Amino acid sequence: MGTAGLVAAAAVEQTRLRRLLGWTGPDGTVPDVPPVAVSVTRQKSAARGCDVEFVTMNAAPGLQVCVVLHGRGSSARGMVTLGLPQFLAAARAKFTVVAVDGGDSYWVPRGADDPQKMLTAELPGWLRAAGLGEPRAVLGISMGCFGGLVYARQAGLPAAVLSPALFRSWDDARTVNAFADEAQWESYEPLRHPLPARLGVWCGYEDPFYDSAREVAAHAEVADFDHGEHTDGYWRRVLPDALRWLA
Repeated sequence: MGTAGLVAAAAVEQTRLRRLLGWTGPDGTVPDVPPVAVSVTRQKSAARGCDVEFVTMNAAPGLQVCVVLHGRGSSARGMVTLGLPQFLAAARAKFTVVAVDGGDSYWVPRGADDPQKMLTAELPGWLRAAGLGEPRAVLGISMGCFGGLVYARQAGLPAAVLSPALFRSWDDARTVNAFADEAQWESYEPLRHPLPARLGVWCGYEDPFYDSAREVAAHAEVADFDHGEHTDGYWRRVLPDALRWLA
């Protein structure tokens, strides 16, 4: 095992020990309140070459729209499972949240599957058909932060990112098998491009992407760091703060 591998293994072991000792912070809980209204429909995405689920939460005409981008291994419906409808209800949010399925390739094109094109070319039409307005903000979780920052930069939107899964080097990026090559990664990697003018970042000390989050935080309007891992429990803990900032 090389030096980098030894460092990574040591970090994993340290996090495991801190978890056993209860030093990674408490898990957040889903508020015990009735959720806001949720709608799940299927849309044909030519950009992705497949049907995707289109989820709206707290939808109402005239409300501003925030697009939430899910993490790897999750989906649009996963944002409902995370408890976002209850968090929106508890916050008495005056905005709509929408989510779409983006796959697992870090929201960048892979072959004929282009989730960024779906966001820019197809999502506005789906929103109009649902009686909703144009996106006004972005919320990303884990891998969704990568795609969310790309989307926010292109659309000129504010972005809130929780545990941003970003890569400081190609050696790190290639391990997730999401990018065609180093050139594609560099063309999309948010750390290699200007970040949104309005940006909020939340990340735990024990998160494997902590160093990347610190780099993002240097450009953020608000940056919050505390003990926490790359888990649903951490995201549930910080979602109330992120939603307040987005409001």
